Amino acid sequence: MKSNLLIISIGSFLLALTATAQDQAQAQAQNVNTLIDVVAWGDDIQGLSLGKPPGGEELVHAQAFRYGEPVKYQGSQLLAIYQSDVPQQSLVFISAEEEKEIVRPLNPLETKTPAADGEIPKHLAERRKLEPNLVALVSLPANSRRITLLLAPGPQKTFQGYVIDDDPTRLPVGKLRVHNLSSNEVALHFGGGKKRQLKPQESFFVEAKENFMTYRLAYLLENKWKIQESNVLPLRSNEQCQMFILRSDNPFFLSSDGSRNGYMQMVILRRQL
Repeated sequence: MKSNLLIISIGSFLLALTATAQDQAQAQAQNVNTLIDVVAWGDDIQGLSLGKPPGGEELVHAQAFRYGEPVKYQGSQLLAIYQSDVPQQSLVFISAEEEKEIVRPLNPLETKTPAADGEIPKHLAERRKLEPNLVALVSLPANSRRITLLLAPGPQKTFQGYVIDDDPTRLPVGKLRVHNLSSNEVALHFGGGKKRQLKPQESFFVEAKENFMTYRLAYLLENKWKIQESNVLPLRSNEQCQMFILRSDNPFFLSSDGSRNGYMQMVILRRQL
């Protein structure tokens, strides 16, 4: 009998150890340690705080369509973003199950500014009842050393996030990653005969033999292909380089006389490593 009790006790102890190890592994998987480059997909955004409400630390300034200073972030995979111009109240914490209920937009970076009275994700709305300065919830990749976070204007003074995993193993230097963030299908013809069509939200890598790349960009509109532009893009061996193709009505893309250069817009982001 004592023998059986001992076996049962040892079995229970091992099960407890296994459960504890699984809990620790799960908790570790839900935390990230990374550098985040926050980019405003529209006007500059002032007074941002990543991971916790503003409380004396230096606030983040997201610049329009360009990189600024990266932010060191260590915390939950579910990144809460706050803005300092809204008064802070009590905090609320969510479980992993509740996190799964967050609605993520299919294409947060579409052309027009959302209506001020539009709906925001249900879970964000619930948290904002207790955290009125919470302006976005974004899910981050678990094992990335570098992330680009694009913040687009959302309804009711919130923001919609678009996360790009820029870990050097996934975004090698000297190559170009192209993103189609418009609602149009686009086509690129590169020097050397490389061609690629991209549907909305698709992306791909292209590698140049030289330290530059020639390309021609076209877009599909009303079942007809139209040429947007032809150009030369420098590619440097110590830089991560990304091309974003989009449609935007933001003043950032207006020339000094108020005109807009083409139906589509393009942004090039570079990061030296």
